[in-house]
Amino acid sequence: MTPKSPLCETSSPPLDGTSAPPLGGTSTPPLDERITGALVGAAVGDALGGPVEGYTPEQILERHGGRVHGVVGPWNGDAWRTARPIAPYHKGDGHVTDDTLLTHALVRVYATVRDHLDAYAIAEHLVPDLMTAPRWIPELEAEALPLQRIFLAEKWLVARLHYGHVDPREAGTGNIVNCGAAMYMAPVGLVNAANPAGAYAEALDIAGAHQSSYGREAAGVLAAAVAAACAPGATADSVVTACLALAKDGTRSAIEAVCEAASRHTDYESALGPLRAAVAPFDTVGPDYRTPSLGARRPSRLHAIEELPVALGMLVVSGGDYRHAVLGAVNYGRDCDSIATMAGAVAGALGGAVPHDWAETVARASRLDLHAPARTLTEVTREIFERDVRRRRAHESAYATLTDPR
Repeated sequence: MTPKSPLCETSSPPLDGTSAPPLGGTSTPPLDERITGALVGAAVGDALGGPVEGYTPEQILERHGGRVHGVVGPWNGDAWRTARPIAPYHKGDGHVTDDTLLTHALVRVYATVRDHLDAYAIAEHLVPDLMTAPRWIPELEAEALPLQRIFLAEKWLVARLHYGHVDPREAGTGNIVNCGAAMYMAPVGLVNAANPAGAYAEALDIAGAHQSSYGREAAGVLAAAVAAACAPGATADSVVTACLALAKDGTRSAIEAVCEAASRHTDYESALGPLRAAVAPFDTVGPDYRTPSLGARRPSRLHAIEELPVALGMLVVSGGDYRHAVLGAVNYGRDCDSIATMAGAVAGALGGAVPHDWAETVARASRLDLHAPARTLTEVTREIFERDVRRRRAHESAYATLTDPR
């Protein structure tokens, strides 16, 4: 199964509205294009999924008179400011959500540290960024602290690390288990491009400040998926294989079950029900997304978050095609902004073409330069790799001295 189209489109789209020719024209996009594809792809997926988050595929079909095929408006139209349970957020019209806000915040941490990160970097840099630096928040249509937008499970970072002074490596213990850490781990995979094991280990360290149990595990596996997607010649199948080689416990079982179901489909419409059925035994939220079960979000070695396995399943269904994977994630419903964020990041890193019109609409509506974080992370990734090489050479020299029989 090979990606159907190479990377992120930056030229103007044709007049008929179809995607523009892909950038580069090579079968192996270079690092900067993969980083751009992953970060822009994640943001676009996030924005497309936001307005239908929390609903079922059937509800989405009824509300929109068919499947969602691009940027759509708020579920409740002009009543978005007061309509529950969405208010006061303007979800739709190309607005990114907290998934992208946190992803870009993590890129800023890399830009500051300019090396691999750990849980202490989250405490020392990410938390102050969330607390002290006002930014434009698209869903609030105002400048505000990111802390005012993020969900309670992400506010946990501030409560535990800033106010509680907890050891950053253990701060995630006690938080509800959800996809909050996994949803912004794509930069870790990109910094460790083509090194899934390195990405997995670094993400687990970082996520220790935020999550525990299968939430932390999902963060590691998502980073590994993005790293695996950056490898030359990578395919949807090779990404899943890399994930299964690293994933543990219920997370591994869920990915295996969902991707096995996905392998029997080549169109997301027919896959929506089977993928949900495959992940249901591992998902603690339950059938009603807005009314989680009593067992929801509790630590477990048997369970998994829903978002990561479904994102990988849609990657398999699409064969790595960005548009198909993201639209499948969006129309799946439930936590589809995060599912589409993850699917978009992996498909973008593989070389899946992010439609120019989608990216342009999201950037304009969200008042964000979607390409700036990619340029920053590309520069930092090159620096980190050069530092890694020097450290590796020093280790090799020391080991050679230790094992020299003379």
